[in-house]
Amino acid sequence: MNIPPKLPSPAIPEVWNSKEAWRVFGIMSEFVSATDRLNRIHPAVTVFGSARTRPDQPYYKLTEEISRLLSDAGFSVISGGGPGIMEAANKGAFYGKSPSVGLNIQLPHEQTSNLYQNISQTFQHFFARKVMFVKFASAYVVMPGGFGTLDELMEALTLVQTGKTRKMPIVLVGSKFWGGMIEWFRTTLLEEKVISPDDMNLIQLIDEPEAVVSAIFKHYETRGFEPSEAERERQLYL
Repeated sequence: MNIPPKLPSPAIPEVWNSKEAWRVFGIMSEFVSATDRLNRIHPAVTVFGSARTRPDQPYYKLTEEISRLLSDAGFSVISGGGPGIMEAANKGAFYGKSPSVGLNIQLPHEQTSNLYQNISQTFQHFFARKVMFVKFASAYVVMPGGFGTLDELMEALTLVQTGKTRKMPIVLVGSKFWGGMIEWFRTTLLEEKVISPDDMNLIQLIDEPEAVVSAIFKHYETRGFEPSEAERERQLYL
């Protein structure tokens, strides 16, 4: 068997080594700043969805209604802080009784902060922002969206499935939008045994705004919204 020659490692300019090292402090500052600002928003629900949804579209109005109900029920509402579904989530909460929280991200083209935020935190790093979506949420409400929404949904499912964060409601809103994916989970992922039957119980598919809020309260009816000491300890290693 012919073994290909080992290629020499390219030399990395010293200036880039220095930049990478200093970048760690920037990441640390994002975690410290966000944790300090968000520590007082419990209980909270994180709402995901497309940045491209227009205010005149049904999912925008549905998100706004759900978020208003959550806010009036005592939940802070966390969104990505941008346009579309994120704006609808912040807007509904902003006019409710509980804080509207926007975790904004700096992007070259797409993201602009919406105006409906009582608490606004800006990130440069996606992974730091995603930790905050998880760390301070008592539930997830996932509206229709694209790659970013799917990324956040799968992150949440994986962390709950593996026990890296506590079990919590993950509610998909929009049977017509999500139904094909759920069916694929059942007919492909389950049949191929790459997930277990119990994993399907991590997801709820709900269309009615009032039912979304009820499902979250039902999950917590035998325990409080605050994480236990063991759950807090696990979340240190997200």
